[in-house]
Amino acid sequence: MGPVTVSEDGITPYGHPLRVTLDGDGTVIATARQLAAGFLTPMQADHGLHVSQRALDLTRLVVSELVTNARKYAPGPILLNLRITGATVEVEVWDSDPVLPFARAADADRVGQHGLEIVMAVAQSFEARREPVGKRITACIVITDDPSGL
Repeated sequence: MGPVTVSEDGITPYGHPLRVTLDGDGTVIATARQLAAGFLTPMQADHGLHVSQRALDLTRLVVSELVTNARKYAPGPILLNLRITGATVEVEVWDSDPVLPFARAADADRVGQHGLEIVMAVAQSFEARREPVGKRITACIVITDDPSGL
C-alpha cells in the first residue's frame, strides 16, 4: 500500500473531520473504504451518535465509487475528507482533473459507468464543483435509518 497521511494525530473524534491524502496506487479504493468504516464505527460508542449499518454500508459504497473515479480519471493524489454534519456524513473527494463528472442516462444494457448514478441515488445531496486546480465532489449520506435524522 502506498502512503496514507491522516491529519493531526490520526484521531477522528466526533465533530472533527477525517482528512487523508491517498497516493493513487491500486490499493487506495480498499484503503478509502476502510478509513470510512473506521471513521464512522466508533461514533456511537465514543460519542453517542447512532450510525446505522445501512449508513455505514452506503458511505463505504459512495467512498468507493468516488475514489474509483478519481483514480481512473485524474493523475496524482486524491484527497478524501469525511465529516459529520448534522444528521449526515459528508464525503468529499478532490482530484486534479478539472472535468466535472456527469451521470449518464439509465441504460440496463450498459456495462459499467454506473457509479455516479449510484452515488446520486443513495446520497441525500450531491455536488460537483471545479476548484482552482481540479475538482471537488461532495455527497452527503444520512447516518440513521430514519431520513429525518431522529
